[in-house]
Amino acid sequence: MREFILALIFLCSVGSTAHAVPESWTEILQKARGQTVYWNAWAGDENTNQFIAWVIQRVDKEYGVKVEHVKIKLTSEAVAHVVAEKAAGRNEGGAMDLIWINGENFLAMKQQGLLFGPFTHLLPNYRLVDTVGKPTTVTDFAVPVDGMEAPWRMAQIVYVYDKARLTDPPRSMPAMLEWAKKNPGRITHPQTRNFLGSTFLKQALYELVDDPSVLQEPATDENFAEVTAPLWTWYDELKPNMWRKGEQFPESGPAMRQLLADGEIDIMISFSPNEASISIAKGILPDSVRTYVLEKGTIGNTSFVAIPYNANAKEGAMVVANFLLSPESQAHAQNPEVMGNFTVLDLNKLTDKERQAFKNLPKGVATLSNENLGVPLLEPHPSWMNRIVEEWERRYSK
Repeated sequence: MREFILALIFLCSVGSTAHAVPESWTEILQKARGQTVYWNAWAGDENTNQFIAWVIQRVDKEYGVKVEHVKIKLTSEAVAHVVAEKAAGRNEGGAMDLIWINGENFLAMKQQGLLFGPFTHLLPNYRLVDTVGKPTTVTDFAVPVDGMEAPWRMAQIVYVYDKARLTDPPRSMPAMLEWAKKNPGRITHPQTRNFLGSTFLKQALYELVDDPSVLQEPATDENFAEVTAPLWTWYDELKPNMWRKGEQFPESGPAMRQLLADGEIDIMISFSPNEASISIAKGILPDSVRTYVLEKGTIGNTSFVAIPYNANAKEGAMVVANFLLSPESQAHAQNPEVMGNFTVLDLNKLTDKERQAFKNLPKGVATLSNENLGVPLLEPHPSWMNRIVEEWERRYSK
């Protein structure tokens, strides 16, 4: 898939160009009414799917904009479709109006002029975003956003364990290896083509590399082998001590969570600090499950939505992006009984009533406080993830 995308990008490369946007929010609202927005979004989590369904209802009622959730497994599929439309000369009336995107997919579209914008300066609610205290709202995997995508939820790596079986979980990568050797078969990660699988490796690299700052720059042929050597040394020892001796891996985060629920593993990785609390509330995980982060911190990032350059309902897409940034939507998303993702907003910019909505949210029994989560580590440049996945497959795939 990745090779197919890159080939098409080469054929239709147009450089990093921006595409014109309307001049005022009033004009955007007028043109948006009656439009149908096709939102391509990963559908691998039921809580997120239900939140998107709620957004669809609210946007229709408030703005007269219809939204269709186009459920996808991989964001790269949506990117490939836009690239193919560009190659075919379909510069208007594209099939996709909004894409949940970040990381290497955003970089590919930005570099090749496949995005509409910049547009975030036109969204009234964008002024509420905490662009200073939450730098990942303006930098996506070390790539400047430049107004070409709008943030909508925060994420940070946490580790989930069952304290009924594990009282003192390992809090560093060397400690995790030593724990796995003493407890073989009790840890795993999703397949590396799944974002959680590749993140498991990136998180390890962050701690094992001599100078983590190198990860903020693109990986090169000259430095990749040297920088990642400690990762592969660590993983070579870890792999035979993993679930099913590292010969099989769960397909996704939910599949890994089921292994924890079934008692087959003792530790799982998650990108949602509230996942454990939500799963307890739903009866998916036992109430003895808890969450922790590593001593040196864990990777955090922001989810964004972007509009393809040839979207048919650009105005409607901007209305959806703006609603996602509303205090109402952000508080609803942060509710651990809904989705549990922390807000991208600066609460000091909100009214007393709007802040109170966040204060009134239920607290998950297994959710860490902001203080305990600490300042998240910045995502490495997307090129590191691409190369790490390819190298993992070269080394370990049969």
